[in-house]
Amino acid sequence: MLLLQNARIASENSPVLVEGDVLIVEGIIQDIGSSLAIPEGARVIDAHGRVLMPAMFDAHVHFRAPGFENKETITTGSEAAINGGITGVVMMPNTRPALDSATAIATVLENAKDRSRIPVYTSGCVTKNREGKELAEIEGMRGLGVKMLTDDGDTTADPAVLLRAMQYATEFGMFFASHCEVPELAGPRALNEGVMSYRLGIKGSPACAEEIIIDRDIRLARAAGAHVHIQHVSSKLGMETIRWWKSRGDVKVTAEVAPHHLMFTDEHIGDYDTNYKMNPPLRTQADCDALLEGLKEGVFDLIATDHAPHTPFEKAQDFISAPNGITGLDTALVSLYHHFVEPGKFGWDLVVKRYSAEPRRLMGLPVPAIEVGQQINCVLFDTEAETTFTKEFMKSKSQNTPFIDKTLKGRVDLVILGTEILLER
Repeated sequence: MLLLQNARIASENSPVLVEGDVLIVEGIIQDIGSSLAIPEGARVIDAHGRVLMPAMFDAHVHFRAPGFENKETITTGSEAAINGGITGVVMMPNTRPALDSATAIATVLENAKDRSRIPVYTSGCVTKNREGKELAEIEGMRGLGVKMLTDDGDTTADPAVLLRAMQYATEFGMFFASHCEVPELAGPRALNEGVMSYRLGIKGSPACAEEIIIDRDIRLARAAGAHVHIQHVSSKLGMETIRWWKSRGDVKVTAEVAPHHLMFTDEHIGDYDTNYKMNPPLRTQADCDALLEGLKEGVFDLIATDHAPHTPFEKAQDFISAPNGITGLDTALVSLYHHFVEPGKFGWDLVVKRYSAEPRRLMGLPVPAIEVGQQINCVLFDTEAETTFTKEFMKSKSQNTPFIDKTLKGRVDLVILGTEILLER
């Protein structure tokens, strides 16, 4: 039995934080009110000044298992999630072997059950080995609960193959997540084409490489009557394309934006800092500003980190050779508070809606709320404290993040899921 006293309770439905006590009995919220009596035997935590909200859910992570466990494992990835106030994730299938069959999916889900303290879900490939040629074992994966199909890491190159997959899998209630990129235009460099790429002497990747496929895949979904989810949008025109399609109302399209595309620009790369190398690449301040407006407006349904760990050795290579990717699970919630909530650019209601509720709705999962009768699935967040993202603090196996050794405002103090306290600082 646990009593959280004097918490400021956040909801997706209200910008106002409501102060109150929350009584939790056997993992269920028993009572919410002002100055609740302390039951005999209850543990009391004074949450004065801290924000209590539903725990986050990240619908786009790379846990690198199987095949790349030197970068991340299901255990270290899920612990990084807990460290950041996240109690559920969806893994991407660009592993080795790729998650393109019932056998591969069953193995990874079985491992996740034994190695993670939070629910871990996985997407499945659209095509065998993500090669874009032959459909993956879609029906077998569906039988194991897979809802999201994606060749993430690459675009499904052949539109005819993707259309066929959409026509087939939509009948099973599955949806498609699209990594949008024309490889012939983008190249391997993951640096935005513009002033910064010219200054650094590296051939850049134009935003149109992403925008062309955003439009293509939404058109394919419309033709197939499918649901398409656009991943990690990075450009202003990409956001505007999605907004336009949504305004038509004749295709089901959802979209996500990553924290790093809201916070950083290609100017941050500075002297070839590979912690800022990711795909799609960081673009301009105008793009950042547009993405933020798209998030506030609801063009973006959810926030997702695209958590992509790499070893220090890999990231220590020259900018062109280093792999694309940034970790995000340890840092996302604190950085969103530091950059946006604390300065008043948006409120906790947006964070809860876009990073807790909507990702779960996308996956057809129950949505937690701080309400009587609900199972507790929460984060207690201290807005007055600070977090320094040292290597020792981070739980991810890799720390390829611009936030390494930086101090930001805010701290995740407590994470509870049902009857288990997953984290307590």
